[in-house]
Amino acid sequence: MIDTLLAGLDELLMLVFAAGALAGAALMIVLREPMRVATALISTMVFLGGIYGLLGVHFIAAFQVLIYVGAVMVFMVYVIMMLDPRDPAIQSRFSAMLVPAVIGFVILIFVLVGAAWTGAPAAPAVARETFGLQQFAVAFLREYWLHFELTSVLLVAAIVAAVAVVKLHRRHRG
Repeated sequence: MIDTLLAGLDELLMLVFAAGALAGAALMIVLREPMRVATALISTMVFLGGIYGLLGVHFIAAFQVLIYVGAVMVFMVYVIMMLDPRDPAIQSRFSAMLVPAVIGFVILIFVLVGAAWTGAPAAPAVARETFGLQQFAVAFLREYWLHFELTSVLLVAAIVAAVAVVKLHRRHRG
């Protein structure tokens, strides 16, 4: 009884998180104001973290929330706050891509409903090898440390470039 109730709750939460992630992604396409787009991206990443948690990869879920939402989005919001609010590209409420985005969204919904209606074949049951913190640390330090460091250097370069552009723009305006 409790097992079926928990399975139903997991399924309901998965649907809620998936709908939230899809709604946040759609809002990122149609919204025009940069801070609202960043907020939609943050909500999408949080919902994806919830999906990862429900799938049982809690370490990836924690990384999703801590690194992407906590660190990367702080940089993006910082850069957005340095934008000039009087820029005409920022003042319009919705993007020019609103109509194609809505059409693409409707097509996506039809494809998903069609796939659910016809019933996709079940994935074969495969014995999963546990992937714990120690295996992740070994793989990360052996294979992906350079990618991680290059990403951090690129983020710092992007911040320096944004500050330089803002200072140059302010100097030309007076």
